[in-house]
Amino acid sequence: MMMALLAMPVVAEEVGERWGTADREREFYKIVNVPIPKDQVIEAGAFESLPDGRIAVGTRRGDIFFVSGIDAERPEPKYHLFATGLDEIFGLAWKDGALYVTQSCELTKISDTTGDGKADQFEVISDAWGYGSYHEYAFGSKFDPEGNLYVALGLSMSYHSRQLFRGWGFKITPEGKSIPIASGMRSPGGIGFDENGALFYIESQGPWNSSCSLKFVKEGGFMGHPASYNWYDYVPGLETPTTPNTGSSILVEKERVPELVPYTVIFPYIKMGRSITGFVLDETKGKFGPFENQMFMGDFTQSLIMRATTEQVNGVWQGACYPFREELSTGILNVQFTPDGKLLAGGTNRGWPVRGLKPFSLERLEWTGKMPFEIERVTITPDGFKLTFTKAVDAKTGAAPESYQVSTFTHRYHQGYGGPEIDQTKPKVKSVKLAKDGMSAEIVLEALKKGHCHEFDLGALRSQDGGPLLHKHAYYTVNEVPKRGGK
Repeated sequence: MMMALLAMPVVAEEVGERWGTADREREFYKIVNVPIPKDQVIEAGAFESLPDGRIAVGTRRGDIFFVSGIDAERPEPKYHLFATGLDEIFGLAWKDGALYVTQSCELTKISDTTGDGKADQFEVISDAWGYGSYHEYAFGSKFDPEGNLYVALGLSMSYHSRQLFRGWGFKITPEGKSIPIASGMRSPGGIGFDENGALFYIESQGPWNSSCSLKFVKEGGFMGHPASYNWYDYVPGLETPTTPNTGSSILVEKERVPELVPYTVIFPYIKMGRSITGFVLDETKGKFGPFENQMFMGDFTQSLIMRATTEQVNGVWQGACYPFREELSTGILNVQFTPDGKLLAGGTNRGWPVRGLKPFSLERLEWTGKMPFEIERVTITPDGFKLTFTKAVDAKTGAAPESYQVSTFTHRYHQGYGGPEIDQTKPKVKSVKLAKDGMSAEIVLEALKKGHCHEFDLGALRSQDGGPLLHKHAYYTVNEVPKRGGK
């Protein structure tokens, strides 16, 4: 997670200005402080919406607060302490009158059986994994339609899995059965679902991960870091995969190690944050603007919010990430949409260098109602990409191939900590087909590079009312190229 990343030296400019768009972002998405009582330290690591409209807030210090009034125009929230004495809460899910809490040591069901507003029953649902050091975080999902929960476990340290099943993903069934489903995780930052109901987790930059990424959690899959191979003997039906070669590439090693799951979305290091954390799906039905069914996630070091989209091509998941909002007040650990469709963000600096100035905070992002000119989504085609926009592009800039600058890079797949962008290319844009309504454009490239992150610089585009894009960059990770006639 972010704490592991921040064990590396932090250069001042790396936590300084990133996108340079904060002044314009405020016009479309404003940040509202959610006051915290002066006598409380609330370093929010997990959120859940409750049936009565309150928000449950779980903290890294092990407290759970039920908070009302977060959506008020000028919030003066009321905080009710529901439970305490837990450990580094990074997952909350509500079901049948109880909270299911993912903490470092276990998944716990917490209930108020007397109706006095205080938790009085703590039931262990799963403690199928070991826990022995600060680095061994556990991140929990919401419930899937079948009533399962999922947990992503961080390693003991960057290169070691010293406690049982550290570096694994688990499925916890409604009956309480704990099933290890995927190995090779390093230091997760969150776990949850995309618009298709597919399960993903955030992976941190470090050994075997040259950049942060979003990865598909495939049952029986290997997520890339072999430190957790030592627990395969405890998983009937799964065999230890071949050990990957350090210094190779994901595409080459995927042929040698069939269980290896490639990155779904690469977040270019520094350009798109350096310690990605929890994420949530926008299901606000337009209350938060034009990004329905997209993922929103925070970054710890850069104190900002990004978004991401996913699609499946030839049976493999891939997708894109996009800048969204700078200028949050602390290191972001998690995000959650409120009942009114505002994005609640919380976190801490925990003593590490982060861009935001506050040691901890709760803030909400809300759409002002004014439509930004943005790259809404990037999807792949057999010979290029389709770019969809939130406002119509003007015909002159939109039809010009030179308006669409594309470059690519990849990383070495190696056991070293992080790694530079390598094998850069700049494929020519051969042609552009702008839709009649100006809301999308299809570009044809001279070549698509499998295994590469494709960076788009669309700064030359203008909307029909003459304005530039709010954010001119997007980054699409190509694992597969679709065949003509379908994906």
